[in-house]
Amino acid sequence: MSSKFKAASVSPDGAIEGQGLPAELVPKKKGAAYLFRKLLEQRYLQVMALLGLIWMIIFNYLPMYGIVIAFKNFDIISTIQEAPWAGLEHFKAFLEDDNFWDVVRNTLGISLLKLMIGFPLPILFALFLNEVRSIRYKKSIQTISYLPHFLSWVILGGILATWLSDTGLVNELLLGLGWIREPISYLAEPSYFWAIVITSDIWKELGWSAIIYLAAMAGVSPDLYEASTIDGAGRFQKMWYVTLPSIKGTISILFILAVSGILNSNFDQILVLRNSLNESASSVIDVYVYQVGIQQGRFSYSTAVGLLKAVVALILLLLANSVTKRLNNTSLF
Repeated sequence: MSSKFKAASVSPDGAIEGQGLPAELVPKKKGAAYLFRKLLEQRYLQVMALLGLIWMIIFNYLPMYGIVIAFKNFDIISTIQEAPWAGLEHFKAFLEDDNFWDVVRNTLGISLLKLMIGFPLPILFALFLNEVRSIRYKKSIQTISYLPHFLSWVILGGILATWLSDTGLVNELLLGLGWIREPISYLAEPSYFWAIVITSDIWKELGWSAIIYLAAMAGVSPDLYEASTIDGAGRFQKMWYVTLPSIKGTISILFILAVSGILNSNFDQILVLRNSLNESASSVIDVYVYQVGIQQGRFSYSTAVGLLKAVVALILLLLANSVTKRLNNTSLF
């Protein structure tokens, strides 16, 4: 066997024969002592992480025990252990409920339109905002665009109710332009409700959602833009062939999360904007669970509906993750 394949040995002066490395630079096995030393060095960071872990266990994992009431006939008089078992009775009751198809249709309709319209708009907004050369103008536009995010839906709902009333801003503007002949009660018409929900959601979250994409664009190497400039690419070509491919990982991750939450129709927004007149278009799963579980006291039934929604969301998450992994080799796990 050639000498260069012989195992290196440590010489008396502390160097490794054949490699010339001192013994202290030789990688050591990481055992319990090494782990304890690292934890001691990072004790303050570990304490912060431990507090977050404890909080998550208390408020996210321990309450999951309450899911068992979906399979029981639970009421506030008896405890969870005392409640009799009901099996899949509540799940069957929801699937056979007269309101099932209405709430599913409204939930999927609103969520799919939000996904198709509201998901790509922040990407486009971030792309164009990234091309703005004036830093002051860019920061001003970005600040104005994400300010509505910090307002609750209670405040925005009151603003929208005022604007969309018979004597509100929208009717006054359309009457002044001659586009309508008489005021329209927009929130009283079910046919307008989906458009109001989607438009107001985009208005509130457009700027805030674009921040993630802008942060991803800031990490794109300038060398790619310089090379594309040498090749004669214009600004739109750089956006299409350089910027978008560079942030496709971020887009894929956010798309997976958006698909998994497709059954969530923004409970706060719907609850603020809905009324008895637009109920046929505003009854979604989250509002239905609130009405049945809190207002009617059917805790087991509403828990079963929520659990069923969570299971569907998990399936959608796995499907979206699998599809994006096959298309562009990007996934959550």
